[in-house]
Amino acid sequence: MSVVRAGGDGRTEADGTGRAGLRTLLRAADGVRIDVAYRPGPGGREGRGGPDVIVVAHGFTGDLDRPHIRRIAAGFARRAAVVTFTFRGHGRSGGRSTVGDREVLDLAAAVAWARSLGHRRVATVGFSMGGSVVLRHAALHGGGDPDTDAGRTARTRTDAVVSVSGPARWFYRGTAPMRRVHWLVTRPAGRVVGRYGLRTRIHDKDWDPVPLSPVQAVPLIAPTPLLIVHGDRDPYFPLDHPRMLATAGAGAADLWLEQGMGHAEHATTDALVARIGEWLEKRG
Repeated sequence: MSVVRAGGDGRTEADGTGRAGLRTLLRAADGVRIDVAYRPGPGGREGRGGPDVIVVAHGFTGDLDRPHIRRIAAGFARRAAVVTFTFRGHGRSGGRSTVGDREVLDLAAAVAWARSLGHRRVATVGFSMGGSVVLRHAALHGGGDPDTDAGRTARTRTDAVVSVSGPARWFYRGTAPMRRVHWLVTRPAGRVVGRYGLRTRIHDKDWDPVPLSPVQAVPLIAPTPLLIVHGDRDPYFPLDHPRMLATAGAGAADLWLEQGMGHAEHATTDALVARIGEWLEKRG
């Protein structure tokens, strides 16, 4: 991939088809710098439904340069433009990870940037930690028309939400992988491993206050379309998590329980990416 300077913090990138993309640094509402990239979508979308840009939110310890995120972005780019970004404390972004709390500000900045590029309909798709963030973001940044309404919420709202492999509730330690995650986040030695082994800088303070949980957020999302996707072999969060989320949606959320699927981006096949894209198109 060729990279040339575009001025300021930005870079333009040419993908394999020769179409130009963008990469830059944004500032979240609290001033943290967020690494973000834009991939143009296909032409000829006239008359098609669904979003014209999809914003992808990665899981804990990920970033926009990871191969599985790039693969998922490429799949969605067959249907719409795609924005990927790196959460705070991860990769090239600034700050430290709060593991799903202030990350809502990072997603809001990415959505607002997508709208600033001229996109009217924005969908958010999150994986694992990112799955919890897209739910909370949709609950906290809902409603409004970005062309007519004043205020930040109208610019940062989403028009459709997909949560893949996300938790329903905080502080879950019921599986061995989640016990390892809690050690990584809560112990000094774990945070050292996160920083130097996983390129993830983790905040050393407890949540205060504890943020709105995903299951508390879901009832606040309607009428925005919501899809919950979860694998029946997820080693982190068992099936009671997606079922709790769907129940909280009171019939307004679609639930896909995927046979044989594991966890998050690594377990998301190209076929599943295509099906999610089809769901988004049908939700107009």
